[in-house]
Amino acid sequence: MAAELDDDGEQTMSINEYLESIEEEELEADLVLGGDEGDECTYPKGYMKRQAIFSCLTCTPDGNAGICTACCLSCHDGHEVLELWTKRNFRCDCGNSKFKEFSCKLFPNKDVENIENSYNHNFKGVYCTCNRPYPDPDVQEQVEMIQCCMCEDWFHEEHISINSPNEIPRDDEGEPLYEDFICKACSVVCSFLTIYPKTIWAAGGQPVAPVITSKDKSVVEDIPPKDDGAGKLENYSCTDYSQKDNLVADADCESVFDDKKFVIGESSRNDDSSSVSRSTASSRGTCILGVDWMDASFISESKPLFLSKNWRDSLCRCDKCLDMYKQKHISYLLDKEDSIAEYEKNAKQKREEKLQQREGAELNFFNNLGHIEKMEILNGIADFTDEFRSFLGSVDPSKAITAADVNQIFENLKNKRRRV
Repeated sequence: MAAELDDDGEQTMSINEYLESIEEEELEADLVLGGDEGDECTYPKGYMKRQAIFSCLTCTPDGNAGICTACCLSCHDGHEVLELWTKRNFRCDCGNSKFKEFSCKLFPNKDVENIENSYNHNFKGVYCTCNRPYPDPDVQEQVEMIQCCMCEDWFHEEHISINSPNEIPRDDEGEPLYEDFICKACSVVCSFLTIYPKTIWAAGGQPVAPVITSKDKSVVEDIPPKDDGAGKLENYSCTDYSQKDNLVADADCESVFDDKKFVIGESSRNDDSSSVSRSTASSRGTCILGVDWMDASFISESKPLFLSKNWRDSLCRCDKCLDMYKQKHISYLLDKEDSIAEYEKNAKQKREEKLQQREGAELNFFNNLGHIEKMEILNGIADFTDEFRSFLGSVDPSKAITAADVNQIFENLKNKRRRV
């Protein structure tokens, strides 16, 4: 939204533009805060799956603590506070041992330390591999940053190890086509993702298939799974692997890759069928990719990954894969509620419910008024409307409305009230 300049060089905007800007700011705040009203410390809720977190450099300059929205507003007003957006599996630190003599005003009875909390350099106010602050005081124009869904650090586009920002999957209007991004460093931890078909990758973001090796270090032939465009694996036989290192039995392969039993990526189109297929594979202890994770490892190029919408639904949930996620401490990848998309979806829903409650409360308030009070309010609205219309009819439409004009409108209303 571009604001115009009046004759005095001051920025101006229309009333509609002003109201739209207020609405956009409120929505952005709700998306960041997840609909949190900020009136209660979240500590009693334990390690929340995802919540807005702040770092107070006044109290903890070492960046080794995080506080919730309510504590940011009530306990650290006037302090140097950093907005870190959201963090997973985090519990509010406000007032614990890291704050020394400082006590939380909302929930002072906290443990000495939240041992499951994780902190990165963001808590010190720096981001990316370049360790620069945001906004960067040494940069004239701030550039967009992307958050890794695993380490939750933020990266400048030119620092995510791609040849060009044009390689980032976007539509014609520049909007991202990916739901989640995994940075180069974290991609090593989840290299197994590269064996999945293209249904989990954003357009243009499919990585090179990895080389699979067994524990005896003998290299197995690289046979990437082929995708028929609908998410099915074609010309992909576990026999190819079992003949090399006996990684998977043919019988298991047939039961898993039967078209009627499992289609990778199908969950985004048919949640019921995919959930049944996943539970079947899990109960039989069969990996849907036909790879025994206990006897195989992956050698793949370390590079950033861009994942498509609902990609988590396609991940294998067999017993061995679940154990692998647990050992790597990445079980959250299986949790849809961990995603930012789901967090923002819930925030929008809370916002709609809050607006409906507000409208209902205003309507109930008006309906509970007496006849005289109702008429006073309606007459006041009518007087303001008439005065505003009169003002608009008397001014040059090409000229901007100033603060003095608004003050004059209310002064005229006061004078009209006195005459009445």
